[in-house]
Amino acid sequence: MTAENKIKDTVTANDVVLFMKGTKSMPQCGFSSRVAGVLNFMGVEYADVNVLEDQEIRQGIKDYSDWPTIPQLYVKGEFVGGCDIVTEMTLSGELDQLLDKNGVSYDKDAAEKIREANA
Repeated sequence: MTAENKIKDTVTANDVVLFMKGTKSMPQCGFSSRVAGVLNFMGVEYADVNVLEDQEIRQGIKDYSDWPTIPQLYVKGEFVGGCDIVTEMTLSGELDQLLDKNGVSYDKDAAEKIREANA
């Protein structure tokens, strides 16, 4: 199976997927840690893919999304963005709207706490 097929299978089989350096419980870069931290704090259930374990996936995800950096967040098979975009969407409430629209459960109070802490 090619890296592209593995990636496609992963993003279609899971409502939310984070391609990251490390894992959701042990991120291995600051940007991955920030996005995983937001998702973990908000109680979003998501699949984490450690790109450090597979060089083909690490390069393949960049080609798949046409996005040069990691982490990369997918919701219902659609590429959302990297750390800066996810951070902005969290603070603006757009991430909440995206999760709501796609039927992904999360802790709305936790999302609000993130915004309050960064106001």
